Amino acid sequence: MTDGRVAVFAPSPQLTVTVEEIDGVPDVHVHAGGQGVWQSRMIDALGGRALVCCALGGETGRVLRHLIGVDVEVREVAARNGAYVHDRRDGRRDEVVRMPADALSRHELDDLYELTLVQGLRADVAILSGPDEDDVPVPHSVYERLARDLGAHGTEVVVDLSGERLARALEGGPAVIKVSHEEMVADGLAESDSLPDLAAGCRELASGGARAVVVSRAAEATLALIEGKLVLVESPDLTPVDTRGGGDSMTAGLAVGLAQGRSLEESLKLGAAAGAVNVTRHGLGSGSDGAVRELAGRVRLRPWEAA
Repeated sequence: MTDGRVAVFAPSPQLTVTVEEIDGVPDVHVHAGGQGVWQSRMIDALGGRALVCCALGGETGRVLRHLIGVDVEVREVAARNGAYVHDRRDGRRDEVVRMPADALSRHELDDLYELTLVQGLRADVAILSGPDEDDVPVPHSVYERLARDLGAHGTEVVVDLSGERLARALEGGPAVIKVSHEEMVADGLAESDSLPDLAAGCRELASGGARAVVVSRAAEATLALIEGKLVLVESPDLTPVDTRGGGDSMTAGLAVGLAQGRSLEESLKLGAAAGAVNVTRHGLGSGSDGAVRELAGRVRLRPWEAA
């Protein structure tokens, strides 16, 4: 089995500053963040080969170059990357300040699309991830173009998006769609978060040709439609420390499994285990290969059909 190469489109990573507390003393953590970065971190932890395709610019971009921590293909830009400061000293994640990312210029956008296309074609799997939902550094149409062009030339495309970004990516015909139950309802893809309504939404999403649709449901079992068959993904119940990033880790595990030549079912188990491990840790997109693979053996896929 190969290590599996996964190209991750992460158009504008964020600089993240989180203030914790240890024995009454502030403890400051500075990291690269954003959906694609967190996914890439988990891909590498699971033995895959992640390559982040992104734009970096401004003071925040110069710092991020040293913090991303995985292989990266960069378009240097004038646009600044976004940043935030979170205070977690009382156990909650309180936002102190947020700086949105700047939009890319036309030439910057063309170059970012081109480098992502090239690296995606060289990869086994490509993940299309979004910037922070308040940031619009690239037009939503870029997701449709990448999904269509990569898929047409043999790269399996996984999308982990919502809103208009997801709607445009679906026009490109991705192979795997990952979405949360809240996003399904908010985007009008399901009438409610009940299993029958989510299942109907999965079938509608898959009608565009996707091999799999995976719907994370917070603390409830994930619902997945795999090549026409509905299953509930039952993961080991672990005490959470921080639930943020669990869905991104699930996407990463799913993608790396596919890149390593595993079946959809086995890849889904790996993704579910990665998500379960991530929520037991303070770092987003973190967890060890050994822990994830131990839990993957305890994940169960139970067939489900609407009554």
